[in-house]
Amino acid sequence: MSHPDRFATPGGLSRNTVIVGSVVALHVAGLWALQSGLLRKAAEVIVPAELLTEFIAPPAPPKVTPQPPAPPPPPKPAPKVAPRPAPMPVAIADPTPAPNAPTGITTPQPPAPPIEAPVAPPAPAPAPPAPPAPPKIELPSSDAAYLNNPKPSYPAISKRMGEQGKVVLRVLIGIDGTPQKVEINKSSGFDRLDRQAQEAVMRWRFVPGKRNGVPETMWNLVPVNFVLE
Repeated sequence: MSHPDRFATPGGLSRNTVIVGSVVALHVAGLWALQSGLLRKAAEVIVPAELLTEFIAPPAPPKVTPQPPAPPPPPKPAPKVAPRPAPMPVAIADPTPAPNAPTGITTPQPPAPPIEAPVAPPAPAPAPPAPPAPPKIELPSSDAAYLNNPKPSYPAISKRMGEQGKVVLRVLIGIDGTPQKVEINKSSGFDRLDRQAQEAVMRWRFVPGKRNGVPETMWNLVPVNFVLE
């Protein structure tokens, strides 16, 4: 098959013939359009369409300025780790004794001295007991009116001889108030007056003496006066 046959159309015309015919037809149409003023109208219609296209074109999107990203937080300082001390060399005991090594004697360590317990201070001496209250003593008495003790009689010889004076008797009085013993504590200077006073007091009655309210046998001094009237 030859090459011209490859470009043949179904009606029997070649491709070149069709192209030439089309160009001639376009020229003829252009001339006719110039003559009829159609070309001018087409120009007037096309130009506004282009302008309208420019006005209708969508506005360009606003330019957005991208914000700079926030700076990353500063990294946390790493905790300081103290360096571990280098391991100390460990001595390895050699069981083989060195030659000519001196033989030592192991002396046991003396025991620690005993720890003495602290000595407590001596307890304070107890306070001496309070002295007992002195007993309440009531001396015997012969002045009570109910006793009715008579006065010693004045010896007649002593009156004639002008003897007078004061006798002080020391009388032991029992718990019943009776005199148990009468002694001369101080003499009047005359034996007759002293004996008369002793005999009279031995017949008297007394209020017995008391210690803390309890009757008790006591000594008591009893004066007797012999005075001439």
